[in-house]
Amino acid sequence: MKKKIYVHVADDHKIVIEGIIAVINTDNDISINGYSLTGEEVIDFFDKKGNRVDVLILDITMPILDGIEVLRHFKENKINQNVIILSSYDDIKIVEEVLKLGCKGYVTKKSAGEHIVNAIKAVANGEQYFSNDVQKTLFTTFSGAKTHEKTELPDKFLIDTLTEREVDVIRLIVKEYSSQEIADELNVSTRTVETHRKNLIKKLKVKNSVGLAMYAVKNKIV
Repeated sequence: MKKKIYVHVADDHKIVIEGIIAVINTDNDISINGYSLTGEEVIDFFDKKGNRVDVLILDITMPILDGIEVLRHFKENKINQNVIILSSYDDIKIVEEVLKLGCKGYVTKKSAGEHIVNAIKAVANGEQYFSNDVQKTLFTTFSGAKTHEKTELPDKFLIDTLTEREVDVIRLIVKEYSSQEIADELNVSTRTVETHRKNLIKKLKVKNSVGLAMYAVKNKIV
């Protein structure tokens, strides 16, 4: 029997919460465990009431304490909570800030209906997830970034060390395939896919799957 994924939703607009809950309720694998209208209510839910959920969906702009302050509170108090930011903004500075604070996913409100269920499942499974518009922003920014410092191995050398199967995996990551979808496509186990993913992250000196995808685009692996 599949384990349920429990989600808490935090947004200062009740109508947004109701919309997100309506989308989530279309999937039998996910259940709602309450909602918060302010950042203070979020912290109260986790701290005073001692609740834990598989995924917290968190808005950036909330009264009393905003989403970034909630993330800082989690980090400072070593609260290990999977968080997906749900925001009206796709500003790269905001995305970078929340990633530094431990956020695992970022979905814009305009694309929430299309992405939120997949985002919840990916983040609950230990992966990162970004809606298409956020990925585009990240790719565009990364493409204009500086290459590795001279003290590091040249990109050409690093790319030449990739095996054929690793290249297959990174190409499918760029296409936003989940670990299960990559496993099905390559006819291997999800554990094998995750091993390749970890090796790629280490080999290419990036931090996560988004970093892999951006590296692949920047260096024309795809």
